[in-house]
Amino acid sequence: MIVVRNVFQLKFGKAREAVAAAKEGLALFRQLGFTKESRVFTDVSGNFYTLVLENAFDSLADFERAGKEVMARDEWRAWYARFSSLCEGGHREIFSLVE
Repeated sequence: MIVVRNVFQLKFGKAREAVAAAKEGLALFRQLGFTKESRVFTDVSGNFYTLVLENAFDSLADFERAGKEVMARDEWRAWYARFSSLCEGGHREIFSLVE
């Protein structure tokens, strides 16, 4: 299994709005069949105003396929435009789950 963590640095004062948008994103991911599992995390320590969207896939190939499919959808584009406007930047981490 592959775990993909998209780590976002939120704009100051936008955490509540970003968390609400991230939850909407999770519902959209499920609706579009994007991922096996999705979760949202917020910072407890470390950099302030950090939000993580975590998704699980069977393989890197599944991640690539799902990404291409979902990013072509108007619903995702509209959601991402709104969500990304709340962010300063971010990065992606990809892990292989060792069971």
